[in-house]
Amino acid sequence: MKKALLASALLAAVPFTAQAQDGAWTGSGELGLALTTGNSKSQNLNAKLDFTKEDALWKHNFFLKALRSKGEANGVYDLTANRFEGGASSAYKFDERSYLVGAARYENDDFSPFDYQWIVSIGYGYTFIKNQQTEFSAEVGPGYRRADPRAFAVTAGDPPVTTIVDPDVEGKVVARGLIAYKHKFTDTTALENTTLVEAGSNNTFLQNDTGLAVSMNDRLALKVGYQVRHNSDVTPGTKKTDTLLTTNLVFKF
Repeated sequence: MKKALLASALLAAVPFTAQAQDGAWTGSGELGLALTTGNSKSQNLNAKLDFTKEDALWKHNFFLKALRSKGEANGVYDLTANRFEGGASSAYKFDERSYLVGAARYENDDFSPFDYQWIVSIGYGYTFIKNQQTEFSAEVGPGYRRADPRAFAVTAGDPPVTTIVDPDVEGKVVARGLIAYKHKFTDTTALENTTLVEAGSNNTFLQNDTGLAVSMNDRLALKVGYQVRHNSDVTPGTKKTDTLLTTNLVFKF
């Protein structure tokens, strides 16, 4: 069911992809891995694939992300993070600056306030700066989000009685905003920062990704990334903000 939702969302966001005839696909893959054994045991993996194609009229983007971590605490070895995310966008350019964009995003996170959530949106985008050193653009528009809040336990009464509350799946209209900034300090060093906001009546989701990449050659780079994710409304016992610090090897193709 969840795979069908992901496929539907991605297809809804990129109805014009097949029309692009010019331009070439470019992309990058990121991988970070850390393993420990002995007195303590842990496994940490984060990976990302990103593909982009742009010509005079269209710009398309697809991405996949995965985060998985296991750790040992008090003699118990178990998952501490398990997240999968995929998304796509297609933009039709009115001119060199402004464009119409359709986007979709799906997320499945075992440690978030939601079992899963997906969003499809359409909006207007504008590129404020685009030259060899700097790119700066913003997008805004309406969307529709479907989310399944995670079940939680409530204890009340005398004697105490614990009840499992499983909220219904929520479907809401939201406002989506995206700000993307890229800057090349030198031929080998570049900074990226992307801020995504999905605001609705029941929850506002904010994610900010910052990355500093240093190229070793035309194909390989080292990248340090810092991610902040925030949900304004969460189930009891769940924190509103999560952070992730990564050091990855990047392969460009």
